[in-house]
Amino acid sequence: MQIGCHVSISGSIDKSVDNAVERECSAFQIFTRNPRGWHAKELVPEDIGTFKSKLQASKIDRLATCAHMPYLPNLATPKDDGFAKSVQTLIDEVKRCAQLGIPYLVTHLGSHLGTGEEAGIKRLVEGLTKAGETKNDVIILLENTAGQKNSVGSDFKQLGEIFKQLKPAKKFGICLDTCHAFVAGYDLKTKKDVEKTFSEFDLHVGLENLKILHLNDARGELGCNLDRHYHLGLGGIGKEGISAVVKFANKKKIPIILETPIDDDRDDFENIRVAKGFA
Repeated sequence: MQIGCHVSISGSIDKSVDNAVERECSAFQIFTRNPRGWHAKELVPEDIGTFKSKLQASKIDRLATCAHMPYLPNLATPKDDGFAKSVQTLIDEVKRCAQLGIPYLVTHLGSHLGTGEEAGIKRLVEGLTKAGETKNDVIILLENTAGQKNSVGSDFKQLGEIFKQLKPAKKFGICLDTCHAFVAGYDLKTKKDVEKTFSEFDLHVGLENLKILHLNDARGELGCNLDRHYHLGLGGIGKEGISAVVKFANKKKIPIILETPIDDDRDDFENIRVAKGFA
């Protein structure tokens, strides 16, 4: 079972491996830099080496690690300056992942800001294609959205249509977020619902393209489009559905990453323990 959570890089990037090991992760996700700004400090050789050596010394498979894009980039924006900065940030993050030996980079698909889905998708595909030209083995993973206003990629059919436009195909994959899928209208409450939803995903996108699973319960109900993650088994999806998803991902050998809250109810340690229990 490959399961873990998003861990902090506070102090230095190699501390993320310590945090993952402490939480008994067998997979993990990081930001390679401050996710709330445009500027990123360059990775220094010493930190890169320490990160790699710690990861190698751990029991965590490198292929079960991923990074996530920062928050500000918007690959579907109609604004030329914002688009250029967003694409450059994506390219830079791909290169940082390559330096660290991280195989996957998860990206949000962005907002068309009212210009329409067709225009937003055209921009998105253009930006992703440029980033896909980087000469390394990092795979960019498109993350399904919750169906918020002006977003694209919450519908599996549309997500598949976006994905199939990307070249070279080997540079791209999918990260499926369970909270996003559920609030976008894909039922995951029961084993039967989970089987149906993943069958639909397979039809339109292809399970062979699913490289990372973001396992999150939802604060909202089915189809509400509210992007708020919650503790496993305690939200709208519930215990039966989350358990079925965990079993499905394990069977398909898809690494599971939790992005659940840390509050008085639970922390990362407890949510990981609960997820392992569902297995």
